[in-house]
Amino acid sequence: MKIRSDIIRMYRDIHSWVGIVCGLALFIAFYAGAITMFETPLQRWASPPPQFEQPTPLEKTPELVEKVLAKYPQAENRYEITLQTSPERPARMSWHTGPRGGGAHYFANLAADGSLQVTSESPSAVAQLVDDLHRQVGLPFEHEISDPIMGTVSLLYFIALVSGVIVLLPTLVKDLFILRIGKNLKRLWLDFHNALGLFSLPFHIVMSLTAVVFAFHHQFYDAQSAALASGERPPAETHAEMGHTGDTLSPVAIVDRLKEQSPEFRPAYLQYHYEEDHGLELRVAGVNPRHGMRGSTVGFAGVDPYSGELTMTGYMPGEQSGWFATITSFFALHFGNFGGSPVRWGYFFLGLAGAVLFYTGNLLWIESHRKKRRKGYEHREVKQTGASSVLGALTVGVSLGCVAGISLTVAAAKFLPQWVGDPAGWHFGIYYAVFLLATAWAFIRGAATGAVELLYASAAATLAIPSASLVSALVPELGWNHGGSTYLVDLAAVVGALALVVLARKTAERIRSAPAESIWFAGRVEQGASESVDRAGASSPA
Repeated sequence: MKIRSDIIRMYRDIHSWVGIVCGLALFIAFYAGAITMFETPLQRWASPPPQFEQPTPLEKTPELVEKVLAKYPQAENRYEITLQTSPERPARMSWHTGPRGGGAHYFANLAADGSLQVTSESPSAVAQLVDDLHRQVGLPFEHEISDPIMGTVSLLYFIALVSGVIVLLPTLVKDLFILRIGKNLKRLWLDFHNALGLFSLPFHIVMSLTAVVFAFHHQFYDAQSAALASGERPPAETHAEMGHTGDTLSPVAIVDRLKEQSPEFRPAYLQYHYEEDHGLELRVAGVNPRHGMRGSTVGFAGVDPYSGELTMTGYMPGEQSGWFATITSFFALHFGNFGGSPVRWGYFFLGLAGAVLFYTGNLLWIESHRKKRRKGYEHREVKQTGASSVLGALTVGVSLGCVAGISLTVAAAKFLPQWVGDPAGWHFGIYYAVFLLATAWAFIRGAATGAVELLYASAAATLAIPSASLVSALVPELGWNHGGSTYLVDLAAVVGALALVVLARKTAERIRSAPAESIWFAGRVEQGASESVDRAGASSPA
């Protein structure tokens, strides 16, 4: 394809500058997002073992609810009944003391003798922290502030994708499968960057557009409500108006009625909440293997707690109208909650590849910008500008600070519940302390030396995850251990640590061959520094 050179230059500049502006935020979003693909195993690994011998039989749930509400009347406004207990949902009944999921988190079961057992020990908050980092591109603000910023970054990200494709069009067929391995390491990294971006382009387009939907979801929901008011049956009425004055159905009866109305829907837990205008309402969370879901792991159905009839199917997988199914498709495509484990593993590796794409993109631009400024002055060296050095340090510090920070705060999950009173606050503090320290270290040591040292530090931090499991198994007094049921997290951490060590060694090799004007120059003094820049630049790494 023939495109004028001035148009190519314009789109190359757009691609570069948009990538620079958004790259660091997108690295955090993609790296944390890759981890959230296995949020449930991570939550299980990080959450303390259940305090209950066995869950209350589902048939005895009405008795459990009655005893809880008699002793904890504040639970009446909002509580949940878990149909299948797990380490992250260790009891049959749970509730929060604050509004909309805030405050202390309580779990309740019936003992073998029928007595009430209640604990306030919550599942680990570390998985939620990683999810927040992904959703808010690493910004430590409230959602109301972070979401519009994330949406703007996503829009710019889409522009970078389009401009990058336009830049590649003239040489697309010729260079598509080329990976030029040789002395010119910058060309090798550029080929790798282009191939990685092009082959994962559909995934990146999906991520950018769906992230925009999430960021401005209130506006989209307002439009949705104005365009279509269906998806609810029957119309909103109080239960008194519908003639409901008796007892609610038991969880077993609710599950049976749902199976009659939607055989493929698999309920996971029941959410009861009291509304002044409508009385007691019930939302059932569950999955349908054949359909995408509104949440990251579940969809939702509105159910009448007195009759078991479906009252709202707008968020229920398999029962949605065309408009609601279209909106849900954006969520399902972003979360990767369809297709089972193969899709989740695919999204995991694509997320990591995206993080690598943003890391290499910034460093490639720094090297290319130096050579661009050298045009017309080929007889002399053109060193990095102060701005380029700052960008290099930021790229190294922010990226590797994110990696090390997430790893250390995850490793701490085995011990924090026994040592501190606010594990969630400590998880937040550990991550941002490591993140800021790594960024400062990159500025102090420079991008080149700092990259090697921070890569080794990130490997050590990631290796701390399986080490925490080992210590917990050998010394139970220091932490706790789930045994082999969470081996996937430990195994992934070991592989990740080894990969970071390999990257550290390769980066050290790049530093040893870097010319003085490269971003990877580590400050050594060499003989012949004034030799031909072209010859030195031939081995310049990206």
